[in-house]
Amino acid sequence: MQIAIGRRKIGLNFLQDGSAEVLLWAPFACKVLLISAKLPSPLEMGQLERGYWFILTNEIKAGDSYAFEIWKEDKDGRDGSGISRVVRADPAALYLKDGLGGSSSAFDPGEFAWSDQEWKGIPRKDYIIYELHVGTFTQGGDLRGVEAKLDHLVSLGITAVEIMPLAQFPGSRNWGYDGVYPFAVQHSYGGPADLQLLVNACHSKGLAVILDVVYNHMGPEGNYFGDFGPYFTEKYLTPWGKAINFDDAGCDGVRGFFIENALMWFRDFHIDALRLDAVHAIKDFGAVHILAEIRSYTDQLALQTRRQYQLFAELDLNDNRYINALSFGGYGMDGQWVDEFHHTLRVAAGQAKEGYYSDFNGVDHLAKSYECAYVYDGQYSQHRDKTFGAPAAGNSGEQFIVFSQNHDQVGNRMLGERSSQLLSAEMLKLLAGAVFCSPFVPLVFMGEEYGEEHPFQFFISHSDPGLIDAVRKGRKAEFAAFHQSGDAPDPQDEKTFIKSRLDWAGMKGFKQQQLLDYYRALIALRKNHPVLACLDRTRLEATALPDQNCLILKRWNDEVQVIVLMNFSGKEQAFQLTTSQDWETLLDSSSLKWGGPGRTINQVSAVGGISIKAESLLILTAKNV
Repeated sequence: MQIAIGRRKIGLNFLQDGSAEVLLWAPFACKVLLISAKLPSPLEMGQLERGYWFILTNEIKAGDSYAFEIWKEDKDGRDGSGISRVVRADPAALYLKDGLGGSSSAFDPGEFAWSDQEWKGIPRKDYIIYELHVGTFTQGGDLRGVEAKLDHLVSLGITAVEIMPLAQFPGSRNWGYDGVYPFAVQHSYGGPADLQLLVNACHSKGLAVILDVVYNHMGPEGNYFGDFGPYFTEKYLTPWGKAINFDDAGCDGVRGFFIENALMWFRDFHIDALRLDAVHAIKDFGAVHILAEIRSYTDQLALQTRRQYQLFAELDLNDNRYINALSFGGYGMDGQWVDEFHHTLRVAAGQAKEGYYSDFNGVDHLAKSYECAYVYDGQYSQHRDKTFGAPAAGNSGEQFIVFSQNHDQVGNRMLGERSSQLLSAEMLKLLAGAVFCSPFVPLVFMGEEYGEEHPFQFFISHSDPGLIDAVRKGRKAEFAAFHQSGDAPDPQDEKTFIKSRLDWAGMKGFKQQQLLDYYRALIALRKNHPVLACLDRTRLEATALPDQNCLILKRWNDEVQVIVLMNFSGKEQAFQLTTSQDWETLLDSSSLKWGGPGRTINQVSAVGGISIKAESLLILTAKNV
């Protein structure tokens, strides 16, 4: 199948005259019928080359339910005919209004009246990301609820909203990584029409939209893709079972399916960026990696639409091949999440060195992450028991996304405690400052900005008892590396989901408002200061003071320099600055107005000595002389 940049071809698509063309990849079938309650009788689809089936009809309208009856040769067929038949929803359906148990729902994305014609996207360096989970972000748990909170995000200073996966999953409660239909917007969130409304509203307020997508596996429950064709391969195993088939026999149809998916989000839903989940679990040893091919097609679409599209990768490999340009032999991703920055922060703040935290020593490694992005770039990793990583030479700061919290690092704790439940209010401000003073793209996890105290726990709503039991056992095994006793919250229990909702009423408390004001000031400083807003990681020097559990971060341009003093220890610490400029305080996390204890020394002494409070951060600036 030849991919058309300007329009989607796979699945059911409406043409300008109101007719519908349906293209299905089902190489395992010997006959395919299009069925619908609106049809007087099933319509037989025509067979094309390489496993595709096609029909053009004017008998299906937007909103109609439809499905496919797949006929396959089966010598063990029950009726003795040598044929077995199954009815399945469209793998490329945009909507399953009744959930996984129902049929596909015909949806025409072209019916929406967009008002964002002037929107061209924002540069990657200007992204200040807010990650949220639709189901727990508001009481209603849907896309309309997210739209109602956009003014809060704008007032905070956010420039990009990152939405955890929306692909149709079992039931109504899930993180989204068990999605089964990659093209379909979760029905309990409001479906595809409400996603278009949300994106349009975001653009009207100057907010870019990042959508989390999963191309490394599909959820187990309701997954019937194997009835259509070789979507999976036994060549490789992933944590979720058989790998998606990106390089084995029959893989062209699979590759086209996911390329079409990426293009659809950009073109038909006006998404600005995709965050590709766990790309290290994508197994592709073909001549052209699937990520590189997605990059190539995305670039072609950008030329047509004259909009900016970003591709971010979640990557558990310190391998800059993923984020290097195609012209340099890379896969062309625009950036990646850097978990190591988070891990060094947490250890500096007192996190026990258990599990994957055992590889990190706090401020020494934090200093290296500031300077090198990757902590392990060719050293032996005790946790992995191997030499790990390679230098991120030549990669700009805007290619790395850093955070003190995200859905994984909160939700994959056994009890899902947020930092507000584990650390002091002063340490929360220090960690936020450490993120926003970095030469990288900052990310805030929903509720972090006001110290949300509700946990974010792992939850599901599967219907298969065996699968539910397996998930429970898997969660317990996951925490063995952290030597945690007791039982994790039951992910199937609706109470686990309800407990994970944000408490917007609690945000109005005095301490919460102080922290919120601090975040607003910090983000404004990050956006407007000429040094902090520039993500040039070559003009940076980080010095660790391990005996004091402190760090000095220096950043500069031709005219101005900034020094950030970070004290992760539990007592006041003295710093000696090596220069004697007239320093101006830009931000002091211990200030009374942010709920801190207040400073004891208001100015840098003539000889460059300064003391700062325990668990605090001080940002100073001076002109270069």
